[in-house]
Amino acid sequence: MVKFYSCENEGLVERDEWAPHYWINVECPTEDDCRFLRSLHVPESFMENVADVDERPRFEHEDGWLLTILRIPHHFTDDPMRYTTVPLGVMTKDDMIITVCHTVTEMIPDFISHSKRRHINIDNQPDFVLRLVYSSTYWFLQYLKEINDTVSDFTRQLEKSVRNEVLLSLMKLQKALVYFNTSLQGNSMLTGRLDKVFSDDCDAELLEDVEIELGQATNTVNVYMAILSNSMDTFASVISNNVNDIMKKMTSISIILMIPTLIASFYGMNVDVWFSSSAHAFVFIIVFSFFFACLIWYWLRHVKWL
Repeated sequence: MVKFYSCENEGLVERDEWAPHYWINVECPTEDDCRFLRSLHVPESFMENVADVDERPRFEHEDGWLLTILRIPHHFTDDPMRYTTVPLGVMTKDDMIITVCHTVTEMIPDFISHSKRRHINIDNQPDFVLRLVYSSTYWFLQYLKEINDTVSDFTRQLEKSVRNEVLLSLMKLQKALVYFNTSLQGNSMLTGRLDKVFSDDCDAELLEDVEIELGQATNTVNVYMAILSNSMDTFASVISNNVNDIMKKMTSISIILMIPTLIASFYGMNVDVWFSSSAHAFVFIIVFSFFFACLIWYWLRHVKWL
C-alpha cells in the first residue's frame, strides 16, 4: 500500500496524490506499488535489498539514489512470544523520500501520530532518518519492557513447576533479544555515519538524543539478555537436580522391594530351606521380609535418599 505525506508545521499530513518534497510510504508493496516505484526510477536492486528479511543496517548509493536500511522491531500478533526485527528501507534522491517495508508494523503509524502530537516539522532528509531511528528505538524499549514482564511472569511459574511450554517460550524470547541486540548495534553504527553520508547537515541536538536512546536501549537489552541467560541456566540446573532426585527415589524404592523378592526367591527353590517345614513358615517369611524392608527404608531415610 502506497501513502503520501507532506511535512507541515503540525506534523505529517496524509495526501491523496504525490508532489515534490512529499514522503512516500510503502508497506507490503504489491505489484502495482512496485510499478509505481519503478516509474520514479527507484533502482531495482534497492527494492530487492529491502525485501531481504536478513538485510543489515547500511548505506548504498546507485544512480544518484541513497538507500538507508534500518532494522525496526516487530511483534507478531498471532504469536505473543515472537518478537523479531525487519528491514526498513529509506530511499532518498533530491526532493524525494521513500520508505519501503515488507511488514506492517506498529512503528510507522506511531511515528506519524507522534509527529502530529508534537507538531514536528521534518525539513531535511538526515533528520527524517534520525526521526525514524528515534521512533524505532522507542519501540525497541517498549517491546523490551513487555519481554521483561513476560520473563518475570514465567519465572514465577517455573518456581512452582517446570513445564516444557514455558521453557520453549523463554527460548523464543531469548532469540528475540539476540535479534534486538544485533539490530540496535547496526542502527547505532549507521547513526554514527549519518552526517558523513548525507549532504545536508543533521540536527546536532536530535543526533545526540538518538545516540542516548540507542545507548539506553543497547544497555537494556544486554541486561535482559544476561538475566534471561542466567535464568535459563538456573532452570536447567533445577531440572537436572529434579531428575537426579527422582532417580534416587526410584532406586531407593527398587532396593526396598528387592529384599522381599530376594527372600521369596530363596524359599521358592526346590531344596530344603531353613524353617520351610514349619506350619508358620509363611507368616515368618512375610514378617522377616517386612522387617528387612523397613530396616532398609530407615537406612535410606537416614542417608536422605528418601
